[in-house]
Amino acid sequence: MFEFFANIFGYLLSFLYNFVNNYGLAIILFTVIIKLLLLPLSIKQQRTMKKSAKLQEKMKTIQFKYKNDQEKMNQEIMELYKTEKMSPFSGCLTTIVQFLLLLSIFYLVRSPLTFMEQIPAEEINKYVGQLQEEGKEVSQAYPEIDLIREYNWLKEKNPEDQQIEKINLQMNFLGLDLSKIPQQNLTDYTVYIIPVLYILSSFISIRMTTAMQQKENKKKKEMVIDGETGKAEENEMDAVMQTNKMMSWMMPIMSISIALIAPLGLALYWLVSNILMILERLILDKVLKADEEEKA
Repeated sequence: MFEFFANIFGYLLSFLYNFVNNYGLAIILFTVIIKLLLLPLSIKQQRTMKKSAKLQEKMKTIQFKYKNDQEKMNQEIMELYKTEKMSPFSGCLTTIVQFLLLLSIFYLVRSPLTFMEQIPAEEINKYVGQLQEEGKEVSQAYPEIDLIREYNWLKEKNPEDQQIEKINLQMNFLGLDLSKIPQQNLTDYTVYIIPVLYILSSFISIRMTTAMQQKENKKKKEMVIDGETGKAEENEMDAVMQTNKMMSWMMPIMSISIALIAPLGLALYWLVSNILMILERLILDKVLKADEEEKA
């Protein structure tokens, strides 16, 4: 399934690469287009988050009212979701899409000759075999990246092969070689620039999300009933907040781990995606807040 989407993304990235003739610029344009395509989903997610926060207040009332009747409580909660036209699993779609993008684009940058240039597998295997016969080192994980690096040698070896030109991808971007893999170039400080910027952008994004959640929880705590019931609900909200905080760190940690063992092109995609996501959240938050004020 991931290869299917990587193949579709490959056609788009190939078109952009042929337009700008630079792999880094093509990835940036590719990221912007993907974000624009997912904008309706992002708007829906932001609205769902705001609506869900208001829904929690009604749910607390139901939970307090039917605390001794679990079956009735579940019925009332499901009825509430139905009335508000919301699904208990409304947040799952965004997580699934993120995971799908994560692995599909990893496949894409791992094998650009397969998905971007549409070079047949038998041709790629032939070139890999030539490198191995010459005693050149070929990575098992990223053989196509090694072929791109050895383009000049392969061209001399196959002077009449027109397919060779497809291997000549321009991977240099602002002085950085996007074909490099941090794990394989530990002594080259340039391989850490994009991953470090990605980590910083992830930290900013997480801080923004945490600040929004704290603001919503503060409002809820002000509405909590006094006494033992109130204390229990406050503890429950704190537990939910801690869980959300842990979940918000999971995707960046997973991405950073993969970025260290993948070509820098993947880290560049995530970095640009993070920057666009931060801008998107700021703009959508203001737009949706203004929309709510007009309706009120």
